[in-house]
Amino acid sequence: MTTNAPRPALDSVSSLDDVVLDVQDVHKRFHAGKRAIPALRGARLRARRGHVTGLIGPDGAGKTTLMRMIAGLLVPDSGTIQVLGRDATRDSLAVQAVIGYMPQRFGLYEDLTVMENFELHADLRGVSRSERAQRFHDLMHLTGLGPFTTRLAGRLSGGMKQKLGLACTLVRTPELLLLDEPTVGVDPQSRRELWAIVDRMVRESAVSVFVSTLYLDEAAHCDQVVIIHEGEVLGQDAPHVYSDAMRGRVWSVQAPGVKPRAIQARLARQEGVLDAVVLGDGARLIGRPGWTPEPRTLFEHLERATLTPAEPRFEDAFIDLLRTRVQPSEESPDQPPGSPAHRDQPAAKAVINVENVERKFGDFYAVKGVTFQVDRGEVFGLLGANGAGKSTTFRMLCGLLPATAGRLRVAGVDARKAAAAARARLGYMSQKFSLYGYLSVRQNLNFFSSAYGLAGAKRATRIAWALDQFQLAPHADAPSADLALGYKQRLALACALLHEPEILFLDEPTSGVDPIARREFWQRINTLAEQGVTVLVTTHFMEEAEYCDRLAVMAAGEILALGSPAEVKRMAGAPGSPDLTMEDAFIRLIEHSQAAGASA
Repeated sequence: MTTNAPRPALDSVSSLDDVVLDVQDVHKRFHAGKRAIPALRGARLRARRGHVTGLIGPDGAGKTTLMRMIAGLLVPDSGTIQVLGRDATRDSLAVQAVIGYMPQRFGLYEDLTVMENFELHADLRGVSRSERAQRFHDLMHLTGLGPFTTRLAGRLSGGMKQKLGLACTLVRTPELLLLDEPTVGVDPQSRRELWAIVDRMVRESAVSVFVSTLYLDEAAHCDQVVIIHEGEVLGQDAPHVYSDAMRGRVWSVQAPGVKPRAIQARLARQEGVLDAVVLGDGARLIGRPGWTPEPRTLFEHLERATLTPAEPRFEDAFIDLLRTRVQPSEESPDQPPGSPAHRDQPAAKAVINVENVERKFGDFYAVKGVTFQVDRGEVFGLLGANGAGKSTTFRMLCGLLPATAGRLRVAGVDARKAAAAARARLGYMSQKFSLYGYLSVRQNLNFFSSAYGLAGAKRATRIAWALDQFQLAPHADAPSADLALGYKQRLALACALLHEPEILFLDEPTSGVDPIARREFWQRINTLAEQGVTVLVTTHFMEEAEYCDRLAVMAAGEILALGSPAEVKRMAGAPGSPDLTMEDAFIRLIEHSQAAGASA
């Protein structure tokens, strides 16, 4: 991702006049019955005027709790929070009058148009009629929503809804803008556009920004990054200070002829390796402090494998900091979490066939002429901006939506004519996880096993397997609504695998989940694929696309590129840019498609 123009680092603050946010020794607990749950434990941080300060931490770290206290919506148990020189607890109304706050689920009214939402928020913030016209014009130009003022908010794409939410937050220019995970669930192009808006406000209007995020690459946009874990602030510094501390501990590994997923899996099992992720045609590893890699041990039975020092990133430091405090919650399962019967199936046999598939809604083509196939044991990714048609394609393959035209075969069954038979052979994990929040973990497993037709000893065996393999047993009687997001994800995947499906459909399965939970999730997916389970996944995390054997990039209902991650990058490449990231490649393909559509 592109970074902002450099601004002075917050090495020291000589005057409190330069501080827009001062959090000192803040504690906060919540109570569930007789149990006290600490959310913040002595949190301390400062944010400087005219700067972007990032708040980064895993799921349940206390980010949203802190945001809400800064906005004067929650009261700390102890400690102080000064916002622009005002006490956020005693003077909450005065604080709210001078800040802008965009929570994770911004309150848009989906039955109102873009203009009507803007007018409503202008009324709530007391913006006079004489001020509105110019402010509206400026914000529509800033966000690119000018052509959509009469469109209902409910019919906007995810990225456009986020921009409208930001515009409504900025109806009166704030001195301090609070953004709570503003880019979760939107595509990479929309993420870049939103950050461009934030950067422009900082440069042109001297707005100070305090933003929480789960995307570690967004740390590059911040002048200062605060890392928080289990309610405790672990550090605050410029991004480059974190990454520089990792020099000499990061390597790039290549092994021609070996799948990157296989390289990553081998490295992750090595004793001195702290972290290993797929990257391009190989993998990237972080060594534990003081560890020196021994190529003969790392690359046993891997010919032509190479190990090259790599430039450290902020993500490396973040993972190192958290892994020293939290051990991974599980190693590779002793028994892979799928069906042993899949192992003996031919690896190259196509189990999903899509031929010239179309889906129309009235006169609108959501999907047009899409063709691809997925082989057994393959991890296949569907990528696209919001509204590209990938979710519609996904729903047709799952038998949830009939195709208008074309052929769809899933596990040998015609999905257009026998959707129920196709669904019986696949597992489905939706973005919202489709769990029943008022049911306990065990009750959810009972319900889904019954829905999949499991009964008697088989049902009991599979539920016991799920509780054990996904480390859910300690939470078996807890309502699923009370689980941390990472545990909700585990439960949703366990439910999808109860009937040992041949094909697993994953619809943005890691949206909103922290980086460590995402790594654990993909460890499980890799195990499934090695066992012969076919995986079809949609995701907005471009680093996750690297785990796919092949990808289809979609825009406006059509496929723009189809191939391995390396092939897709080459398709998007240009002279002078041989080392595109997957995100760069994705955005370049989308921009080329948009330019071609505009000139047609």
